[in-house]
Amino acid sequence: MGNLSHVVSQLQAQRKQVHAELGRLDTAINALQGRNTRNGSGASPAAFARPSRTMSVAARRKIAAAQKKRWALWKAKQKKSA
Repeated sequence: MGNLSHVVSQLQAQRKQVHAELGRLDTAINALQGRNTRNGSGASPAAFARPSRTMSVAARRKIAAAQKKRWALWKAKQKKSA
């Protein structure tokens, strides 16, 4: 019977080690998945980010032209007041 109790104690010790290792693995997986947020919601910051939008070259040119026009008007106004 002494041999059987020794085997049982070894198995229990090994079970504790495996349980501790599972806890460490769960922590690592959760960290990599972004589930360790400060509010505890489990959602990663990337889940709240907007999808990136691409803008056509023509749209960028229109925006640049409009901005140049605004700056030109502002500069002209500054010259008048000076």
